[in-house]
Amino acid sequence: MPGKIFLSTAYLPPIEYFARIIQADEVFIEREENYIKQSYRNRCYILSAGGPQLLTVPVYLGSFHKTHIRDIRIDYSKRWQQVHMGALTSSYNSSPYFLYYFEIIEKIILSRHNFLLDLNMYLLSSFMKMMKMEIQVNYTTEFMPVAGKEGDFRFMINPKQDSSYNAKEYFQVFNYVHGFVPGLSIVDLVFNMGPEAIRYL
Repeated sequence: MPGKIFLSTAYLPPIEYFARIIQADEVFIEREENYIKQSYRNRCYILSAGGPQLLTVPVYLGSFHKTHIRDIRIDYSKRWQQVHMGALTSSYNSSPYFLYYFEIIEKIILSRHNFLLDLNMYLLSSFMKMMKMEIQVNYTTEFMPVAGKEGDFRFMINPKQDSSYNAKEYFQVFNYVHGFVPGLSIVDLVFNMGPEAIRYL
């Protein structure tokens, strides 16, 4: 789908997120919306030996007021960075391209970004570089109401609802245990497919 698309910010986004980006000429990441709980904005799914595993970035929320996504701060009182690094290592250290990409991801996650939006953007930019995706990415400057417009995926890519995205199968570390598991973070594709990830998309 050529032209502009709109996406929510996402932590280690799902593969579908990048499949939408690669079809676009320009991408706008929503920064004016109110934060939405239990979404990909601060969570992702990876594939462990036991099956899909949820990783969540803890955040501070205002007690009674809606908070803009751009103002959401990361809560470092929790040991989430160490937990995520341990989970990624145990899940993917035997994958073909783990050593090529892990240090890049580790460096970003272990950096103390104050805001969730900044952490997510650094990760997004890095994965786009890994896959040689040369597509312009900007932030929105005002909130556009949801109206089912073509190219608006801000609320469509959601872990709580079924997606119209048809995931093709690719090699996964635990194929022999679980078969192919769709709906995972881009880390699963990159660690397993390396330079071929862009062709998959």
